[in-house]
Amino acid sequence: MSVRIVEIREATKPIASNIRNAYIDFSRMTVSLVAVVTDVIRDGRRVVGYGFNSNGRYGQGGLIRERFIPRLVEADPKTLLNDAGDNLDPDRVWRAMMTNEKPGGHGERSVAVGTIDMAVWDAVAKIAGQPLFRFLADRYGGTADPRVFVYAAGGYYYPGKNLDALRAEMRSYLDRGYTVVKMKIGGASMDEDRARIEAVLAEIDGKAQLAVDANGRFDLEAAMAYAKLLRQYPLFWYEEAGDPLDYQLQAALADCYPAPMATGENLFSHQDARNLLRYGGLRADRDWLQFDCALSYGLCEYLRTLDAVRGAGWSPRRCIPHGGHQMSLNIAAGLGLGGNESYPDLFQPYGGFPDSVRVENGHIEMPELPGIGFEGKSDLVRVMRELAQ
Repeated sequence: MSVRIVEIREATKPIASNIRNAYIDFSRMTVSLVAVVTDVIRDGRRVVGYGFNSNGRYGQGGLIRERFIPRLVEADPKTLLNDAGDNLDPDRVWRAMMTNEKPGGHGERSVAVGTIDMAVWDAVAKIAGQPLFRFLADRYGGTADPRVFVYAAGGYYYPGKNLDALRAEMRSYLDRGYTVVKMKIGGASMDEDRARIEAVLAEIDGKAQLAVDANGRFDLEAAMAYAKLLRQYPLFWYEEAGDPLDYQLQAALADCYPAPMATGENLFSHQDARNLLRYGGLRADRDWLQFDCALSYGLCEYLRTLDAVRGAGWSPRRCIPHGGHQMSLNIAAGLGLGGNESYPDLFQPYGGFPDSVRVENGHIEMPELPGIGFEGKSDLVRVMRELAQ
């Protein structure tokens, strides 16, 4: 059996919301949805791989349609296959997409490539008849662990959202089985953020842990001032205090903030990840890395990022990706990451889990669905199949 990509489609979809973090609002946020249509039939249906980019970066329809889809469509189909010729080879597909791309410039193109890459891996695992997490464990010599830690991300600034509403939101996450919740800081005065943090800590009352996220808002002075404030609270982590590429700020923060920190979601290549680990002062025994494959050239590049993580003396268990999508859930279960972000109520239908999945004691159990498992989430697969019937 020879496999062929018949067509690749992209649609830019809205995921607009009135929420905001310390840096941006989401009133005009979009996402690119991609379908990689193959000529393979499984269970009477053509195999289609689906992918989309994570929230916080806009849809990449222009780059996808004008640059990266044409390269795959124009490539000799045989050059995109594995040696056996019975499936696509994600690495060969990735190299074809990156033809004539100069080194560096890791920005919007990394999101475009990562979106298509997700769809390719979805198709590959479906053609193989396996859940992606089991396919990855088999391919890379690991042991699949379908039980994955997840935390609930929320606590955004929202018009009219007072402390009672914030407390109710966080309580709802505990009621749904989460043991770690996250809220935004840096989008209000320090006094207001102090009140918000203390309200949430009072609400969860030791039944869960709280992480805080500044979304890169602070300069060094503000990052240090917040570090002094935050040291008094039992936080799960202090996330992305300063600009993602300001490794000196991150290193200085590590000298004065002994509790766990997290960063990396806005680094889009293994080279940037390596520089963070070289120069960012992060500590492998307590800090967390949040690289997101959907924003950083996809899983093919994420595998190189994991090599950089190991090369710096870190365990992949210190990686908890940003994005709240099922692709990273599969990577966590198949390649031994520390867990994954979750958006229980936001960025739907793209966030969240298959319909049958429940959070229990801060963990979910991966369902045995072929590919990434999108078909198990009814509201999401409906949108996906509208793109590629």
